Amino acid sequence: MEYNLADLFESVVDVASDREALVYVDHPGTGAERRLTYAELDAAANRIGHHLIDSGIRPGEHLGLHLYNGIEYLQTVFGCMKARVVPVNVNYRYVEEELAYLYRDADLVALVFDAEFDDRVAAALPRAPKLRHLVRVGEPTSELKALPFTEAEDAGSPGRGFPARSADDLFIIYTGGTTGMPKGVMWRQEDLFFAGLGGGAPTGEPVKRPEELAERVAAGGTGITFFPTPPLMHGTSTLTSLIGFNFGQRVVIHRKFVPAEVLRTVEKERVSSMSLVGDAMLRPLIDALRGPLKGTDCSSMFSVSSSGAILSETVRRQFSELVPNAMLLNNFGSSESGFNGTATNDSGAGSGFRVRVNSRTQVVDPVTHEPVAVGEIGRVAQSGHVPLGYYNDPVKTAETFFEKDGRRWVLLGDMATVDEDGVVNVLGRGSQCINTGGEKVYPEEVEQALKSHPDVYDALVAGVPDATWGSHVAAVVQLRDGAEPPSLSDIQTHCRTHLAGYKVPRQLVIAEAIQRSPSGKADYRWAREVAAAADR
Repeated sequence: MEYNLADLFESVVDVASDREALVYVDHPGTGAERRLTYAELDAAANRIGHHLIDSGIRPGEHLGLHLYNGIEYLQTVFGCMKARVVPVNVNYRYVEEELAYLYRDADLVALVFDAEFDDRVAAALPRAPKLRHLVRVGEPTSELKALPFTEAEDAGSPGRGFPARSADDLFIIYTGGTTGMPKGVMWRQEDLFFAGLGGGAPTGEPVKRPEELAERVAAGGTGITFFPTPPLMHGTSTLTSLIGFNFGQRVVIHRKFVPAEVLRTVEKERVSSMSLVGDAMLRPLIDALRGPLKGTDCSSMFSVSSSGAILSETVRRQFSELVPNAMLLNNFGSSESGFNGTATNDSGAGSGFRVRVNSRTQVVDPVTHEPVAVGEIGRVAQSGHVPLGYYNDPVKTAETFFEKDGRRWVLLGDMATVDEDGVVNVLGRGSQCINTGGEKVYPEEVEQALKSHPDVYDALVAGVPDATWGSHVAAVVQLRDGAEPPSLSDIQTHCRTHLAGYKVPRQLVIAEAIQRSPSGKADYRWAREVAAAADR
């Protein structure tokens, strides 16, 4: 057996067949749910895998998952990997132009999609000439011809009987889209297992043999329930689910993120570990626990982790007051690197994101790729089990991936410094850095300061062209319900207690709501447009 994700899953199924693997809650409030054991999930994935092979989808060809969260999503991911078809996530918020680009860029030959997206799929389809096999989940909403998912299931065999697989089989994660067209990160499955799916065991012993994973599951206990709350079409949630399955534990998913229903599920299913993305997802849970869901039993939760966006000190403190038993973790990683590390401590509003990273991480000069001196700003780089590059994009691959000392490295977009103790202070994405009067300002540290203001519910920070300073720092702020709009002077006075003067916002825009992706990631393009329009 190799470090192939389908092989590893099947080895876990063979020692945990009767354990509950997956709980799915449909439209929140309806009470509809489905539960699958490991054996049932395996058989369901086998059916889809055999259907793909019988439909002429060949090993190495690409299938898109244009779906909300559901059994069908994870079932299809495993079905693809069993049949050596490459699964590709599709952002369901994309409109026709973006979908046509992704379908074409990813060389999709097959697509599994929710019926709600019929019109968008139909509009993008003529510009994706390789896309030849469509499978629809749910009742059709248009004349678009596609095979019903239930028929695809029924047609496929529930048994295994697949050809031998390889550790080199690919898993592609498309990322981006708020600052440009999306890019497909190409992972060898063995590399992904060790970088982001528990094989490297950041809190334990690494897996030394493929067979060892099932041995650990057979010897270990059950009782941990993982609850990835963001959309599965973002890498974080799918990878969190796969981690749960790799360790023979239970995974709970919701179709969509509805705070009250999330908390009810935490109580009902005795959730142990919940993942989300930043304040945008944790803050509504706090509001619900303070209001209509006050008294909800969250005592089963021992960890709440955020990836893709930082949990601010203010929001962390508020949640800890309500759920003191849950450890709050700011995880650092990306689609290009897997898991890098976890925040070491809180350094206060306006500070960077401090992490003690693993030994495969450095802060380097982006040109020479040499480690920077203590206190100097560089880019975070990761070595070891890293992706092969970006699919269909040799230029961006050459800009992001490099060889040094016989090792392959990926250069992340995060700017950082490192101190004498080896602790990395992550400042923020270099692409979002604001140059104001020659000084560099990273939006995340200003956002932390803004969110500590008692009247601020959410905030994004962007640079706006300025005749004097080149760019000035603009704050786009969503207020708490009932709060009186603060003046720019009020905001500046508050921020000066946390930030150097040049980082303090010179413009304040009050927005009805902050625009983010479905998983809570910041939409900086929107923030820049709003601030620039208000400055005219």
